[in-house]
Amino acid sequence: MNWLADLLGSSIGKKWMMALTGLAFCGFLVVHLGGNLTIYRGADSFNAYSEHLHALGPLVTVAEFGLLFFALVHILTGLTLFYQNWRARPKRYAVNKWAGGRTIGSATMPYTGILMIGFIIFHLINFHFVDRTHTTIFQIVSQAFQSPAYVALYIIAVVIVALHISHGFWSAFQTFGANHPKYTSLIQIASIGLAVIFGAGFASLPLFITFSF
Repeated sequence: MNWLADLLGSSIGKKWMMALTGLAFCGFLVVHLGGNLTIYRGADSFNAYSEHLHALGPLVTVAEFGLLFFALVHILTGLTLFYQNWRARPKRYAVNKWAGGRTIGSATMPYTGILMIGFIIFHLINFHFVDRTHTTIFQIVSQAFQSPAYVALYIIAVVIVALHISHGFWSAFQTFGANHPKYTSLIQIASIGLAVIFGAGFASLPLFITFSF
C-alpha cells in the first residue's frame, strides 16, 4: 500500500483527488438542481420530492456523509495545493495571473472555493438544519426567499459556483489526461455550458418564488 500513500501524497495524487471529488460534486448538483426544479410544478410537487428523499432514510444519511467526506477531501486538498503553489511561486509580486490564457474561473478557483464553503454552511443552516414541525419545505424555502437580501446573496452565490465549475469541470478531465486538440475545446465548451446551466437553473428558483408566490 506504500504506492497508494506515495500517490496520494504527491502533487499528481492530490490533483486526482481534487478531480474525483469535484466531479462527484458536479453530479450532486445535477441531481439537486433536478429536484429543486420540481418547484415549477407547484408546492405539492416540491414537497412530494422532499418527502420522497426523506423516505429513503438510511440511504440519504449515507449519501450525506459521503458528500461531507468528499467535500472535506476536496477542500483540504485544494487548500494544500494552493499553499504549496503559493510557496513555490518565485517573485509572487511580479506574477501576472492572466498570463498563459488564464480565465476568471481559473484565476479565482481558490477564492470562489472558499466563498462556496461559507455559503454552503449558511445554506444548510437555513434549509437543512431547521425545525420542520408543522411546516413544509416549500414554506421554509418560500419564506426565506421573501427576503430580498437572501435572494441577492443566493444569486451571487450560484454565480460563484458557476464560475468555479466553469474551470473546475474542464480541469478535472485535463487531470485525467483528456487533453487533446480534438476534444479539449469540446470539454471546455461543455464546462462553460454546465456552469451556465447550474448558474441559470439555481438562480431562477428564488426569482420564480419571489414573483410567483
